[in-house]
Amino acid sequence: MKNGEFSLGLRVYIEDTDAGGIVYYVNYLKFMERARTEFMRAQGFGKDAIFNRDLMFVVRDVAVEYRLPARLDDELQATASIRRLRGASMVFYQSVRRGDEILAQGEITIACVDCSGIKPRRLPPEVVGILQGTQQEQ
Repeated sequence: MKNGEFSLGLRVYIEDTDAGGIVYYVNYLKFMERARTEFMRAQGFGKDAIFNRDLMFVVRDVAVEYRLPARLDDELQATASIRRLRGASMVFYQSVRRGDEILAQGEITIACVDCSGIKPRRLPPEVVGILQGTQQEQ
């Protein structure tokens, strides 16, 4: 992780593309999901650690700008960094890049909910403490 930004290397497979060999738009969201999951795992919050605290993180809002297409066999980087922490949510800035080119970028808001009732729940203080240390300057 560099300057609060986590990066995950990916390769585009045929299953990621449409008939023209271009990455289908929804797959950028899948790439971003993988980067967020690995970012959280790197902070010590893998799925077991989260579920053992009776909480889940769910996507509440997505705003993505698609700029350039990725193609079959491209090597990409999906990034994740925290922009804002709120009581029961966090906002990630994410991108999918090919080298220095930004192919897609956006903000994804993640809500913290309890596992049993799927009701909003404040981020636990220990989670906030660790994530604040990774928060990217705006």
